[in-house]
Amino acid sequence: MGSVFEDDVRQALLQPASAALLSSHSLCSNHHGGNEELERILSDTEMSAMERYSRATWIEIKLLFYLAAPAVFVYIINYAMSTSTQIFSGHLGNLELAAASLGNNGIQVFAYGLMLGMGSAVETLCGQAYGAERFEMLGIYLQRSAILLTITGLFLTIPYVFCKPILLFLGESKDIASAAEVFVYGLIPQIFAYSLNFPIQKFLQAQSIVFPSAYISAGTLVIHMLLSWVAAYKMGLGLLGVSLVLSLSWWIIVVGQFVYIVKSDKCKKTWRGFNVQAFSGLYSFFKLSAASAVMLCLETWYFQILVLLAGLLENPELALDSLSICMNIFGCVYMIAVGFNAAASVRVSNELGSGNPKSAAFSVLVVVALSTIISIICALLVIIFRDVISYIFTDGEAVAAAVSDLCPLLALTLVLNGVQPVLTGVAVGCGWQAFVAYVNIGCYYIVGVPLGSLLGFYFNFGAKGIWVGLMGGTFMQTVILVWVTWRTDWNKEVDEAIKRLSKWDDTAKPVVE
Repeated sequence: MGSVFEDDVRQALLQPASAALLSSHSLCSNHHGGNEELERILSDTEMSAMERYSRATWIEIKLLFYLAAPAVFVYIINYAMSTSTQIFSGHLGNLELAAASLGNNGIQVFAYGLMLGMGSAVETLCGQAYGAERFEMLGIYLQRSAILLTITGLFLTIPYVFCKPILLFLGESKDIASAAEVFVYGLIPQIFAYSLNFPIQKFLQAQSIVFPSAYISAGTLVIHMLLSWVAAYKMGLGLLGVSLVLSLSWWIIVVGQFVYIVKSDKCKKTWRGFNVQAFSGLYSFFKLSAASAVMLCLETWYFQILVLLAGLLENPELALDSLSICMNIFGCVYMIAVGFNAAASVRVSNELGSGNPKSAAFSVLVVVALSTIISIICALLVIIFRDVISYIFTDGEAVAAAVSDLCPLLALTLVLNGVQPVLTGVAVGCGWQAFVAYVNIGCYYIVGVPLGSLLGFYFNFGAKGIWVGLMGGTFMQTVILVWVTWRTDWNKEVDEAIKRLSKWDDTAKPVVE
């Protein structure tokens, strides 16, 4: 994060990468993880700038959409499984719907965010190792992450087991807490599916193997819907039955992906069986995993706080209804940004590991531009249909008016989140998780939440005031990430990637300064 980004991009895009840097790190001339054609085009000063950048842009767009489209699909399928479980629970009764919503959106979201965050450490290391052609380390990183996440899962079972007293302490009614307890007990096996799924998912993404996960998730959704219907209506297993089906569905995804890894020729270089080396270096790996988890959880909980604060307003029902509709729209569009987040992380980590600073820098520019354009289009659609968009969810005219009033803020949030998640993906690709975690604490919880509370309650702006405050925190975080990325020295990031791989590769020779 040294010199000004403009100078670094000029240096990275117009000058060939240092031969000394590549040779000192023993980087091969043909890197499967990075794109040598892209690096060659960006280094070719004999081409006109227009031809060079147009050809490079076309290559990068194809690479990004190949990664992003299946990733978006997988995240939507995962979201659909939890949503369908709530729908089946709702048809059992209103109490069951409340219990399933509480279990899914409260306790389960906490575990999901924590596990997904810790799994992003694999995204950094596997992506950079694949780019550097240290293929044997990918399987070891996968196993190390699975070990750490499984241990974390053991601790996570504690709030699951004691969810009823926790919910009662938080003010929930005894009936809802008792029903939620039954539902959450059925989700305990899901914790350990998470502990294996996210490392496996990131392991595959780092190698640009994205379609198998999409196919497996799609097939699992069909099985999940069928089994949920049988459990809820034919066998009469109630809440416990539908939540156990959700856990089973996640395990089907895990088994399917692992069988693919073991059987596929594409993973022969990166998966070489179980290795005791996975138990070494766990503490260093844990520090990166913990930073990743904190970074993502702080972001996930930030938007949950928006809903919790809305429930404390004078007219909580209207506020919650309007905010819930806006958050559902936001969540759908956010899946697109999350897909580009994964694509950005893979592209940047692969290129850094391959010793391609120009390609890494150019990938950041293209992915941010694409995600921003798509977000602006979605924001414009929200503004155009602001008066009718709520009728997808409810027929209430008061809610429609409240949603219409919030739509300008929703549109601005969508534009911001066209940039912010993608830059977070760049941070994961570079291994900046700890830095971003500190940024999130400052922007979200020192600025955003207090400002939202002040505007919402003290100045009586209600839900709109809460949203403006929280959006202020997101804006500040986005500005900081843009500034840091702008000042990044990509040649230095290549050097840091090789050092990071040597640090966690017990078989590698130490990097000579």
